[in-house]
Amino acid sequence: MPDSVEATSSSTLVSTNNSTHNHFFVWKEFVWGAIAGGFGEGMMHPIDTVKTRIQSQGVLIQGQSQKSILQMVRAVWGADGLRGFYRGVVPGVTGSLATGATYFGVIESTKKWIEETHPNLGGHWAHFIAGAVGDTLGSFIYVPCEVIKQRMQVQGTKKYWASVVMKDAAHLKPDASMYGYYSGMFQAGCSIWKDQGPKGLYAGYWSTLARDVPFAGLMVTCYEALKDVTEYAQQKWFPNSSFHVNSSFEGLVLGGVAGGVSAYLTTPLDVIKTRLQVQGTIVRYNGWLDAFRRIWMIEGPKGLFRGSIPRVIWYVPASALTFMAVEFLRDNFNERPNTNEVKEVTSLSIESKSPLQQG
Repeated sequence: MPDSVEATSSSTLVSTNNSTHNHFFVWKEFVWGAIAGGFGEGMMHPIDTVKTRIQSQGVLIQGQSQKSILQMVRAVWGADGLRGFYRGVVPGVTGSLATGATYFGVIESTKKWIEETHPNLGGHWAHFIAGAVGDTLGSFIYVPCEVIKQRMQVQGTKKYWASVVMKDAAHLKPDASMYGYYSGMFQAGCSIWKDQGPKGLYAGYWSTLARDVPFAGLMVTCYEALKDVTEYAQQKWFPNSSFHVNSSFEGLVLGGVAGGVSAYLTTPLDVIKTRLQVQGTIVRYNGWLDAFRRIWMIEGPKGLFRGSIPRVIWYVPASALTFMAVEFLRDNFNERPNTNEVKEVTSLSIESKSPLQQG
């Protein structure tokens, strides 16, 4: 009996330690996701600035010929140099920290919950739902940061923004005006809150979810599907090979492909979101459906896919760097089970059988 009690106590202790380890592992996923998200946004912010400026032209320079990608790059560089491409980088990184943390943390939490409680459930639908839920949770911080970031991006220099305000004033109502120039993230947040309240900071919230939920679900589903295809191909064509693809390299390549495909397919949703968020107090679009209808009628399909090239150019390396960073952090900083401890527990469970079991 003492041996049996000791074995039971040991197994309970092991299960408790495993549970603690799993919880700690999930919290690490939040940390790794935040670091990876902020890293990807910081590296690719200049391309995002070009994309935002291109997509917002329909709001800011109505009736004028719209610039191409190269023309926009020259315009930003000529007006403010390298600094112009990094306008809004602080709120951009802040929002990506929150989104990255919830995105990867919730994905891993959901995967583990499904494995433990519903072993027969899973597959790509589980990945899609996990990615969508993770992005939705991060949106409460991400959307205000995105509003501030995009308004700072389209403003450029004080001189440029003053010219935009003056042109708009010529055909606006006397009591209407464009928002003022933002000198930083905190000042911009306070200014938007003062002028429009919470509604201003969460402008385009539902359109953001309409873009990000499908995008997040598509990206993680595509990534996991590509990993399955890669593993299947390796087992089929190189069954006896000792060659193993590095997880970081796999994350770099597959993450880039998944991000690029998902980004292009959701470009129309991104155009609508951007225009709703940069219009400020001057309402040109009354909601998501009105924005879609007006863009389609005035600009056609080309308008809905405006900025698709810089969006894909942004997301391919950003997603590649993000997934690479997460895989690298998982491989190098997540604790792995101690094989010696496993052997000791196995030995203990075998040696601690009762006389009846031994007989």
